[in-house]
Amino acid sequence: MNNLPAAPLPFGTGHQKLAREIFRELIEIDTTTSTGDTTQACRAMVERLRDEGFPRDDLRVLGPAPRKGNLVARLRGTGTRAPVLLLAHLDVVDAQREEWSVDPFTLVERDGHFYGRGTTDDKAMAAIWIANLIRYRQEGFSPDRDIVVALTADEEGGDHNGAEWLLREHRPLVEAEYGLNEGGIGRMKGGVRVFNTVQASEKVYQDFLIEARGQSGHSAVPGPDSAIYRLAEGLGRLSRYRFPVNIGEITRAFFARMSEIENGDAAADMKAMLKTPPDPGAVSRLSALPYYNGLLRTTCVPTRLDAGHANNTIPSTARAVVNCRIIPGESPAEVRTALVAALADDRIEVRPLGNLRAAPPSPLRPELMREVERITSELWPGVPVVPVMGIGGTDSRHFRHAGIPMYGVSGIFLDVDDVRAHAPDERIGVQSFFEGQEFL
Repeated sequence: MNNLPAAPLPFGTGHQKLAREIFRELIEIDTTTSTGDTTQACRAMVERLRDEGFPRDDLRVLGPAPRKGNLVARLRGTGTRAPVLLLAHLDVVDAQREEWSVDPFTLVERDGHFYGRGTTDDKAMAAIWIANLIRYRQEGFSPDRDIVVALTADEEGGDHNGAEWLLREHRPLVEAEYGLNEGGIGRMKGGVRVFNTVQASEKVYQDFLIEARGQSGHSAVPGPDSAIYRLAEGLGRLSRYRFPVNIGEITRAFFARMSEIENGDAAADMKAMLKTPPDPGAVSRLSALPYYNGLLRTTCVPTRLDAGHANNTIPSTARAVVNCRIIPGESPAEVRTALVAALADDRIEVRPLGNLRAAPPSPLRPELMREVERITSELWPGVPVVPVMGIGGTDSRHFRHAGIPMYGVSGIFLDVDDVRAHAPDERIGVQSFFEGQEFL
């Protein structure tokens, strides 16, 4: 592990003040699916860009519904090379005010952190892309390719995913040689930067409805065939099931790099994962840690339960939603077959809820990796760069499926023991925010 302290970079430039002001404006616009409006946030960013002289034709706000706008802004280059896409989403998950110590829709600076819904997911990156686009124009930067910023709706959920909609309805606006997005962060522990990451693949998100059937009737005369018991017993068997280990190119590169960063037994286990086949003992020990378990295999877990309509009536059906995160290269159909086998009950039906398509990993482009490593080394000497597979989900999958490689990289360092995305009191370090701006 790297033992360099988190020494702050000098802050307070006009570019940083602008980024903070844009960040504040975005945090304070409600962009939740339930009550918010990403179109309002898009128009606020258009106003800032137009004030800096961006042509109207290079600023487009488009969407399939009035509150589901997406911004596509373009800085023109010479056209020598194909465009690069800078992607972030504007929508955020809901926030219950009573669960927070601050107003979730006000940017609050306290104890070296910015607090607010979306500070880490994903308005920091959105604010940085806009602030840096303005900086390029102010400095007269003339790139050899167009730089396209896309700020989108419904990444967190909803009926109008902006990235998917833009690719389907307006692909020429977001066409690119490759793109940068969320999904890669710097890992920090105890104030020490451990490594910076590049997310080059991610698992496929897929829900399944698990429905058990049994005999209904009066609760005073219960019979032996209960849908609820069937479901509970099936889910108990599922809890003990482990999908097979499946280590792809990105995860193999992750363990190779991490084996040089870690020490002792952890480093030895990561080296053992590179064998063919991987060492069973190392697999068992790493699988005991939730994050590494998620890297090694597909995972499925119940997230919702539903049964019955009255307290005194035995229901004929009991249902659960099982959320699966599927390793690239495995199909939802294969996972469904595994779930049926694990539940081991012919009166339990398994149905996919929707059918999300898998996306191939993005190749580890040498040009991109060299630049990430060079800039990481300049800003944080001695901090290594590690490729990762995302165990969550981002809108990068839509672009990868469309043939546009995407890379999660931000240069924003978060404490691995204090990640608050989707949680109350979501926050990002003030220093991390400005360092991410400089890195990007």
